[in-house]
Amino acid sequence: MRRKKWAAIGISAVLAMAVLAGCNGSGVDMGTMTSEEIKKFEENAGGLKLPLDKNGTTLSIICDTSQDSNDSVVINELRRRTGINLQLIQIPRATIKEKARVLIASKTDMPDIFNGAMTAEEVNDIGMQGAFEPINEHIDELPNFKSIFIDNAQDLKTEKVMKSFPAPDGNIYIFPRYDTERYVNHGMLYRKDIFDKHNIPMWNSTEEYYQTLKKLKTLYPSSIPLVSKTGVTIFNQLGQSWGLGSGSPGIYFEEETRTWKYASTDPKYKDMLDFIKKLYNEKLLDPEFLTCTQAAWTTKMTQAESAFTTFDWIGRLDMFREQAQATVPDYDLRYGYPIGPTGKVVTLPQINGGPAVKKSKNSELALKLLDYLLSPAGAELMTCGIEGVTFNWNADKTHADYIGFEEGKVIGINDLEEKYGMFVSGLYRRFDHRSVYFNYTEREQEAQDMMLNKDGGGFIPEPPELVYTSEEKDIITQNDAKLRKAAEEFATKYILTNDQTGDAAWNNWLKQAEQLGVKSIEDANNSAQARYDAK
Repeated sequence: MRRKKWAAIGISAVLAMAVLAGCNGSGVDMGTMTSEEIKKFEENAGGLKLPLDKNGTTLSIICDTSQDSNDSVVINELRRRTGINLQLIQIPRATIKEKARVLIASKTDMPDIFNGAMTAEEVNDIGMQGAFEPINEHIDELPNFKSIFIDNAQDLKTEKVMKSFPAPDGNIYIFPRYDTERYVNHGMLYRKDIFDKHNIPMWNSTEEYYQTLKKLKTLYPSSIPLVSKTGVTIFNQLGQSWGLGSGSPGIYFEEETRTWKYASTDPKYKDMLDFIKKLYNEKLLDPEFLTCTQAAWTTKMTQAESAFTTFDWIGRLDMFREQAQATVPDYDLRYGYPIGPTGKVVTLPQINGGPAVKKSKNSELALKLLDYLLSPAGAELMTCGIEGVTFNWNADKTHADYIGFEEGKVIGINDLEEKYGMFVSGLYRRFDHRSVYFNYTEREQEAQDMMLNKDGGGFIPEPPELVYTSEEKDIITQNDAKLRKAAEEFATKYILTNDQTGDAAWNNWLKQAEQLGVKSIEDANNSAQARYDAK
């Protein structure tokens, strides 16, 4: 099959070419399976019978990536196991939403499996107009979907599919993604080499963290003990461990009372701002924390004695060590406890949205393909690959050792997509926990263990995903953006100035927030929550 760039030709032409290539057999090897292979592949397919199709039916799917994987080893193996001549229409993420709308408008060119970077509301609106197949009408043919989302619907991790995914007409048009997230992906990071050098233990509370920064500043007067590169997002990042969920400065779900509150008007938010201001005033926090660029932040974090703590992605633990090794041989960045009083971080969602299936004579076959990708066998294929071809198991079969890379290379999911066609965004439905994404380095594993084994639990429960009425949506649309902007401006002035801070400034902010409609936003969310709880 000839490879083409989306920038060079139109969407309709690419789709037509993909379909024709599948029909005339130009380079697409569907292959056959032996009875022994069928038996082996069916063991972890959740009850699906393979191949899913014996006629070599061509199906197309939009994937949000610029990598061309149509002729890759893993995609050809997916065709062989399922019997489906699957054609990937791969569109760069930056343009997928625009081009997906063109396909929707054309109707005749719409792919069989549609990923269009659209909101759930947009997908449901299109589904109710008859463009997409209701998944709930095929539950008995989708054993993996049924076992995870229907039979296990009371599980707090999976209940939102039945409570939040249905459209107003009661149908489910969105095929979910399941178990593709790490437990810990972000948090506080600290320079363990510096801490160990001065016998400074890792903090276990907000006050201990403050005292630690003071000691570091005394030891290194020209240093900046806490640095940040994310601008006003720091209020969200640190707010997690002040009990403000992941919504700060906007709406968040308080699990104890099962109510929605606006974070930036909660007394806990003022407590956090007071703490950040104290760090700022005492020069323990980077004075450029709201404007620091990624490059400047990286420089500060990788110098010998410049900065010692930050909030970021756990991939930096090894990345920064490699960057600093030449100039700081003992550099050792590690994951640290949350600094807020709850000692918790947000839980990454185990359920996410996914594609919709075009209503056609092939709808059920397309849904079965997605169900196979949701199975343990599908997860293994799309994230580990083919045993003996793309990977071998380690001695105790706890993780995949990938084949075909130079010794010592740190392999990432992008490498596996490029070389073998794994981890294609928009195609996978589930990750195998033995894959590279969960094959943590020593430092990354330490982060997982720290929060998973933390006394009292280390995670804030995932909030419910609400479905709003048109009136509730209007209230939120009219008020939330301007309120968030005002909250960010207030927080910035509260920390950086001396005349717009303290109790008087806080009380003035509460009055301003009331005028900007904070209660109406809380009421809209709590009305939606009441319906959610009643389901």
